[in-house]
Amino acid sequence: MVKILTDSSCDLSPARCEELGVEMLPITVNFGGESFRAHLDISNEQFYEKLAAASELPKTAQITPAFFQEKFQAYQEAGDDVVCLFISSQMSGTLQSAKVAKNLVGAENIYLPDTLNVTFALGLLVEEAAKMRDRGLSAGEIAQEVEALVPRVRLWALIDDLKYLKMGGRLSATSALVASILGICPIITLENGLVEVVGKARGKKAAFKFIRGMVEKEPISSDFSVTVGHAAVPKTRDDFLEFMSAGLKKREVHKLDIGSIVGTHTGPGACGLAYIRK
Repeated sequence: MVKILTDSSCDLSPARCEELGVEMLPITVNFGGESFRAHLDISNEQFYEKLAAASELPKTAQITPAFFQEKFQAYQEAGDDVVCLFISSQMSGTLQSAKVAKNLVGAENIYLPDTLNVTFALGLLVEEAAKMRDRGLSAGEIAQEVEALVPRVRLWALIDDLKYLKMGGRLSATSALVASILGICPIITLENGLVEVVGKARGKKAAFKFIRGMVEKEPISSDFSVTVGHAAVPKTRDDFLEFMSAGLKKREVHKLDIGSIVGTHTGPGACGLAYIRK
């Protein structure tokens, strides 16, 4: 059988993973001396509560080779072929851990394409891979198709609260203060597996407009689904969906909640969409 494996940075809910028949491996988030496996030991709501009270950012820990070794061994013994869609290799050593484990096990049936994505953009690739599996593609074919889609994945999102980018050293205190006073929202994307700021907008409405402009420049392919993600701001997500409704009509849209792995860096308030461009 063909199995699909992902990690909790994809921000698909455990219920959605079950529907898709996808196994999600937990990345750990550490608050001081406390460790939590994302989606298993800590819910998104609990995570954002703890984050709001934290004086320093939590740390996330990649999945270890030993954990993968055990997983891969079991799949090998069961005779399953496995496609692994993990967080971008540029953001975490998780993919490298999986490669080490694959070599230790000597598993030829494990496929490890680098998604170069995270959060709802990774969730989008997992959704599409599950469809490919259901259409009867082999694990090798799915891995190849996913690799071909990666350069066409687009993620655009606004960041509402700059406090966490500042805490994480991704923004100077002065820039954060000026941006907050002016009500400026940075617009981010994923480029070559890393987060890049592509623009700034004054207020959410202007940020929505900026994102819509980016989508018009790089239109959505109608052959694939779209994912819309938010970090503990369902109202912003609903307003965003309404604003984007003309472009999302007749499309399969999945709503995702940005969890602890990406939420550690963005904090609450981020919102955006991911899709495969034409």
